[in-house]
Amino acid sequence: MNVSSTEATSTIATVSYQSVSAKSSLYRNGEVLIRRDQDGSDDHYKGPPREEREVTIRNARLLEQNERRTIQVHGFELLERRLENPDLDFYDHQQVVQNYYAECAELVREETGASEVFAFDHNIRSATGKKNRRRIRGGQQVQGPARTVHGDYTLTSGPQRLRDLAKPPSTNDTLRSTLGERTSLLKHGKVDHILVDNRRFAIINVWRNIALEPVANHPLALCDGQTVNPEDLVVFEIHYHDRVGENYFAKHAGQHSWWYYPAMTRDEVLLIKQWDSFGELARSGGSRADSSVEGDQAPCTFSFHTSFKDLTIPPEAPDRQSIEVRCIVLYD
Repeated sequence: MNVSSTEATSTIATVSYQSVSAKSSLYRNGEVLIRRDQDGSDDHYKGPPREEREVTIRNARLLEQNERRTIQVHGFELLERRLENPDLDFYDHQQVVQNYYAECAELVREETGASEVFAFDHNIRSATGKKNRRRIRGGQQVQGPARTVHGDYTLTSGPQRLRDLAKPPSTNDTLRSTLGERTSLLKHGKVDHILVDNRRFAIINVWRNIALEPVANHPLALCDGQTVNPEDLVVFEIHYHDRVGENYFAKHAGQHSWWYYPAMTRDEVLLIKQWDSFGELARSGGSRADSSVEGDQAPCTFSFHTSFKDLTIPPEAPDRQSIEVRCIVLYD
């Protein structure tokens, strides 16, 4: 690890927010969107310009044990977890699905206490890989680091993703190669029971550095979910060839509390909450912030996150290579 970077209390960085001129929105309105092809490449952005904002990003490695960020409350958590198979080829789609998905699902189940967890999708990210149009064997093109502050699901797309997992995989779904055309990951009855009875479900991202060197360029910044308010949200539509997905972009707000874990290694994983149906923002339909609930263990709905340029890192430092595996998390 780079000792100086891991011991620095914070760094000042510029991150990309949605323009403050954008209208806050909880549901799809056609005002901010992009079109994404089957390789995951984006084009034809529509909406207000994004704006760069300077923020202080604090070093979460330096927190005392009782202050550490948790997946339950803040929306992210760092864990020490060595790979079960150190020789796994992350650039081989089938190796990841067959050998790494179960490892991620079990890790999330242990940390959350959920009754069932299933991994269902993943991305490989590398700026160099994106630039060189590198492809994953048996999969899609390598993606670049996400450079805009965002949350991966919305009040609409979170529950919809759960419903979709009770259907056979579409042509572009990661699990198509293992489940086939007629088998679904989840049963219709289970999903209906969860949604009708307002049972808890979550979507959690398992993020890992897959390079031999610690992460230097394009580290992740994570926003404490308890510092996000409904008025900070702008729905961002993603138009695929066969469906429309939704994320939330963020408008800058002074109360946002940003954190990072410098120099992450292959022996660490970062859990990032993408959606939690028991967060107050989700439960209230966006009328109340997660922080409106009293108690030090009240769950947040999600964590905004983005990559950023750490100006303390020399430009010749190796490129970040990372994998993110999405897991659906079901509670009793």
